Amino acid sequence: MTTNAGRKSASMNVALWVVQVLLALLFLFTGGLKLVMPIAAMTKQMTLPGLFLRFLGVAEVLGAIGLILPGLLRIRPGLTPLAAAGLVIIMIGATTLMLKTAGVVMALTPLVAGLLAVFVAYGRWRLAPLQRR
Repeated sequence: MTTNAGRKSASMNVALWVVQVLLALLFLFTGGLKLVMPIAAMTKQMTLPGLFLRFLGVAEVLGAIGLILPGLLRIRPGLTPLAAAGLVIIMIGATTLMLKTAGVVMALTPLVAGLLAVFVAYGRWRLAPLQRR
C-alpha cells in the first residue's frame, strides 16, 4: 500500500533526477569548453584571467559528475547536495558578472541554472533521511 507521502517522495525523486541530468549536461558542456578552448580565445570573450577560467572549468565538470555519480552508484549520495551547492556558488558569481558586464537579459541563464541547483541541493538534502529508512 503506497501512502501519499511515499508518492510525493517518489515524484520529487523523479523531478530531482531530471533536473540533475539537465544540469549535469549543461555544466559538462560549459566546463568542458573552458577546458578545451585556448586561453587566449576565452580571455577575449570574458574579462577573467585564463587560469581562473580553467579552474572554473574543472569545478563545473567535477560538479556535473557530483550531481550524477553518487546517486547513480549509491556511493556517498550525500555528496550530491554538496556538488549542487558548489555549483550554486559558481552561478552566483556568474550572475553577478553577467549583470555587471552584459546586462539583465544575459544574467538570466546563470540565474536560472543557479536556482535549479538550489532546488537539487535542497531537495536531495531533504530526501536523504527518507531514503535511509
